[in-house]
Amino acid sequence: MTSINIFQNEHQFQSFSAGQVIFREGEPGDVMYVVQEGEVDILFEEAHLETLGPGGILGEMALIDTTARSATAVAKTDCKLAAINQTRFKVHVHYTPYFALQVMRVMADRLRRMNHRL
Repeated sequence: MTSINIFQNEHQFQSFSAGQVIFREGEPGDVMYVVQEGEVDILFEEAHLETLGPGGILGEMALIDTTARSATAVAKTDCKLAAINQTRFKVHVHYTPYFALQVMRVMADRLRRMNHRL
């Protein structure tokens, strides 16, 4: 099971056009996203960090520690994202251990990549 499969039955989808900002670094965040279709670029202070495709998770940190967005997300292509608010996030973490593990893996992978860049 992949994270994209977990969210196929979600009812909260948002579509973004190529070049459209999904969220900006420094903004408050109350939702995370899972890429269903298309690609999203993640930027930090205008530097490209990564490109996420289907199954990619973004914005999860705002739901975990309730701080401002740490990066900017921009639609690289037209894309469709599953929007997960705080309540749905907690439900998925509680009832779908695989989801919680996927979020931890994403965060661990990002931390490792940042360590290698230092």
